Amino acid sequence: MNLDVAEGEIFALIGPNGAGKTTVFNVLTGLYAPSAGTARLAGQSLLGLAPHAILRAGVARTFQNTEVFRRLSARDNVLVGLHSRLCGGPLGGALGSPRVRREERDARRRADQLLARLDLGDVADVDAGSLPLGRQKRLELARALAAEPRVLLLDEPAGGLNPTETRALMGVIVALRADEELTILIVEHDMDLVMGISDRVAVLHYGRKIAEGRPREIAADAAVVEAYLGREDSA
Repeated sequence: MNLDVAEGEIFALIGPNGAGKTTVFNVLTGLYAPSAGTARLAGQSLLGLAPHAILRAGVARTFQNTEVFRRLSARDNVLVGLHSRLCGGPLGGALGSPRVRREERDARRRADQLLARLDLGDVADVDAGSLPLGRQKRLELARALAAEPRVLLLDEPAGGLNPTETRALMGVIVALRADEELTILIVEHDMDLVMGISDRVAVLHYGRKIAEGRPREIAADAAVVEAYLGREDSA
């Protein structure tokens, strides 16, 4: 499989269950080590880097199964995402140095801005585990954005959402691409979302890329139709 995603692009990765889509994300974020090949961000190799180092390099993600910290407040979940951008060390934190206090105030302000940006300002102090699924997904997105990524990986962001929530999410993703100057790579089964906001789409099938192109081209590709629907044998 070979992927080349342009800066500022919304690129969708689709395919049947088990095709290897989430595996691609796990390789890009350092959770899996590939047996061969390369993964690069703006010419910098990501292979061999720990996940936190990849995050600092500019790659953040959400997960297929929402992974919020259920017993932390929504604000504290976002603060976890901001941690990778904080400079104060353990000693400064223990001593309560002015620099650390200022940094903490700025972090809380930024967390509240991100929550408001994703229509979560009213639940900043609510435990994340008590939020409905749609709001948990937005919270996970806010936490990823807190790390100030260059590339944002969204793993099935519309999974479990109703059509109204999905349409709202589409607007959020497009706006974030413009406002935050993001490159966005999406794994998704919702074809209305994929075809509605993607610049380009790649299709995986049993770990191999079988098609790549603009949404209209992919929708008309016979190999893609067969991969999703199966071949109807002649009578």
